[in-house]
Amino acid sequence: MTDPWHTRGIAVVGAGVMGVGIAALALAHGVPVTLVDIDPARLALAPGAVRDQTRIGALLRKLPAAGVAAELRTSTSITAVAGVAAVVEAVTELPDTKAKVLAEVSTVVTEGTLLATNTSAIPVGELAAATARPAELAGTHFMNPPYLIDAVEVVRGPATGEEAMAALGSLFAVLGRRAILVGDGPGFVSNHVLMRMINDAARLVTEGRATAGRVDEVFTACLGHRTGPLATADLIGLDNVVDTLTVLYDRTGEEAYRADEELLARVRAGNLGRKSGAGFYDYGSVS
Repeated sequence: MTDPWHTRGIAVVGAGVMGVGIAALALAHGVPVTLVDIDPARLALAPGAVRDQTRIGALLRKLPAAGVAAELRTSTSITAVAGVAAVVEAVTELPDTKAKVLAEVSTVVTEGTLLATNTSAIPVGELAAATARPAELAGTHFMNPPYLIDAVEVVRGPATGEEAMAALGSLFAVLGRRAILVGDGPGFVSNHVLMRMINDAARLVTEGRATAGRVDEVFTACLGHRTGPLATADLIGLDNVVDTLTVLYDRTGEEAYRADEELLARVRAGNLGRKSGAGFYDYGSVS
């Protein structure tokens, strides 16, 4: 294999749920990954989480059966991304944090390196303005878990160049992922619609019109959705939902995006969804 993905590999910045998931997807397809996070404890957990995801993905026939088929390196220094073929930024959904990380990354990598921000709501053009070379940045909204969902919402920002889009297409071909290209703007397509729906569903629970289970049952039993909006929120992480709603409200001013008290109360209590063991539903203890 002589393509840049298998020889130079990629870097993923952020070892949270999405960062680990994207790293697992790449490693299972033979692409070396440098995983960067400022938290050494989080990095220490990453290899085990990657192995778990590649194993489950292979069992579900969503990933190659070989499991982790490339080298995983971890680092707490952003300088570790130097020399890779692409960098995927997957830090928390806070505009200032993402802009700071992307600005630093763009000064470390060589010119022509693809930069991808894995954002669920922040306009790509806004983040690109913080980088040294805005034409090299594209938006990639991977869904959770990345090994299970083979389509990715891809956002071309106002300054994103043809070379960056071509490189992203090449990487997706290696990863077996299909790009759904949409325009730039707060929430893009998926979360512009989904976050409004989750927030409205939470308001119905706050008002006492229905329990979380009944709200979701209407969507699954009557409308044929795989999951209801509140179970989906638990999968995303209620803290991530609130962060995304904040981005949307700040940029649109629409009251539909003002986070409901039911969501805020759960986040304040540490009930963040599946990852914490409880959100709108109880999931038992988490390791």
